[in-house]
Amino acid sequence: MERYNITRTLYKVSDFISWQRNDSLELSPSFQRRAVWSASAKSYLMDTIVKGLPIPIIFIREITDLGTLKPKRQVVDGQQRIRTLLSYIDPGSLKDYKESRDFFQVKKTHNPQLSGKNFDGLPDQLKQRILDYPFSVHILPSDVDDKQVLQIFARMNATGVRLNNQELRNAFYFGPFKETMYSLAYEQLDRWRDWEIFSEGNIARMDEVEMTSDLVLMMYEGIATKSKNILDKLYQRYDENFHDKAIVESRFRSIMDSMADVLGTQLKYMVFSRKTLFYSLFALVYDLHYGLKSKLVKSKKKPIPSNFVRNILNVNKLFVAEKVPENVALSITTRTSTVASRKAIFDYLKRTCIGG
Repeated sequence: MERYNITRTLYKVSDFISWQRNDSLELSPSFQRRAVWSASAKSYLMDTIVKGLPIPIIFIREITDLGTLKPKRQVVDGQQRIRTLLSYIDPGSLKDYKESRDFFQVKKTHNPQLSGKNFDGLPDQLKQRILDYPFSVHILPSDVDDKQVLQIFARMNATGVRLNNQELRNAFYFGPFKETMYSLAYEQLDRWRDWEIFSEGNIARMDEVEMTSDLVLMMYEGIATKSKNILDKLYQRYDENFHDKAIVESRFRSIMDSMADVLGTQLKYMVFSRKTLFYSLFALVYDLHYGLKSKLVKSKKKPIPSNFVRNILNVNKLFVAEKVPENVALSITTRTSTVASRKAIFDYLKRTCIGG
């Protein structure tokens, strides 16, 4: 039976720099992907390292150069992470360094302490923290050939779950909009659970982050269709600059607080714990406080009508008794994310709850 003798160890960032300077590190063997990371992705990695958070395992194959008899370390998986660090710390060690491709600085939205500074401009304490960061490394022996390397990664990927749309956004975008959506979603974790909007499995797959993004889309465009392309464009639009960040955060928190204040733990026993109807309820409360499609500027929210709770509880009973209009009932069960379906539900809620 074939068995791969893979060892596992820790190497510091400084080890990789030393190997690169000594010409004993090979970043781009034939089967590796080339450097394609965006400046935002590189900035995000540096913030992760400074904070001491874990990153994926690095895979290295150790070989001996038969011409020079010197040891070589081929980066089998992780070359973009290693190249990012070399570009930031010691760009002169990269023989193919191109400023237009490799130069970057940490963004303020990721880490204000590092923002706009090169490695040489950092305090010694931060420099040391970066250099001492430990990578988890799996080492493949020299007798593992290229074909076997590809088979190893095929096996690793074969046992995974296909990424959903939000997981793909998480892997692709690194700007202030993404950071804000994840932060807002995580802040509300207890409510997502208490109201039973999402299961633990949903949360593990970032469904609550996608819902948060969808609700923020509503702040910009009013009731809108949710689709992969539409949400992707929203992330792309604000990936570099998110000037409305403070207003969006304030309004999102305000609506969630209002829903908790007026409905509390009752919400999990209502039909509005269903994602489709939760969206409509959120939109209704937003409309009451600020107005759909209102400009995202600092403004005082309007109060919720005193009879709102009584009316929403009555509407809940109508949904349970299946006594809602046919077009509303169909909107809950078919094409639930289209603008037409969402508007049908929203208009019904507004008409029955506040007479709009």
